[in-house]
Amino acid sequence: MARAGKDDANATLIKIVYFDEESASDLLDIVAGGKETSSKESTKERATEVEAEARAKAAAKFNWLPFFGGSAEVGAAASTSAVGRSILNKTLSNTILTDYLSKLDDMRGIERLDGLSVTARSDSAAYMKMYTPYLAILKIDELPVNLAELDSALMSAKGYYELLGQSADGAKRILRFNIQAFRNNYGLVDLGHMQLVFHGIRVGKAAESSLTMQAEMAPGVEPAPLTGLDVLDGPSAESSTLLDVYDVILAGVEYGE
Repeated sequence: MARAGKDDANATLIKIVYFDEESASDLLDIVAGGKETSSKESTKERATEVEAEARAKAAAKFNWLPFFGGSAEVGAAASTSAVGRSILNKTLSNTILTDYLSKLDDMRGIERLDGLSVTARSDSAAYMKMYTPYLAILKIDELPVNLAELDSALMSAKGYYELLGQSADGAKRILRFNIQAFRNNYGLVDLGHMQLVFHGIRVGKAAESSLTMQAEMAPGVEPAPLTGLDVLDGPSAESSTLLDVYDVILAGVEYGE
């Protein structure tokens, strides 16, 4: 698989679907040897100045009102403070993204994965996480599970969710996604509907069967004993084949030839 680089296939990223900026920030720090601190602090200072300016403008806009007093000023300040925090967070996020893309050629171990069909196993935690938000609207009294709480329980139980990425030649790999790193209101369910390029770091190997809920809830359990069919036909390819596992740093849509 090709190493990721900013000139791959002369393509340009035009839509960012997923970006694990904490992992990217770690990579940038490693490449820079800790020299990026001053740049990040400068970005924070600029964003803080924008926040202060927005707060002052909001206060000036409403101070002519007869009822504009201390409480109203506090409310305006709180509102603009929230705007400032939003600007700060977005500015920092975009700074990390642009730094990451500009320094891809200096980073080792990041692979470019494209042409993949991305799916979730129907018996996996990722598949359940895709649809638990919809389950909350159902009311089935006979079920022993509180459907409304199931989604939040999955959020607490797992930070990363695994999907299968399959190329045109049938080769599979496991892609792990940080559930907090999706951008622009995208989620796991959207990945299968888009033609995406992924930047990933190969972190190990695992069997496809390890993605099931049963396997995750009972780690270390000995595999089921061989049956007569297993003896005759041999063990299934799924249980014996180890797939490369990638932690995904970025997923996006490219434009270009």
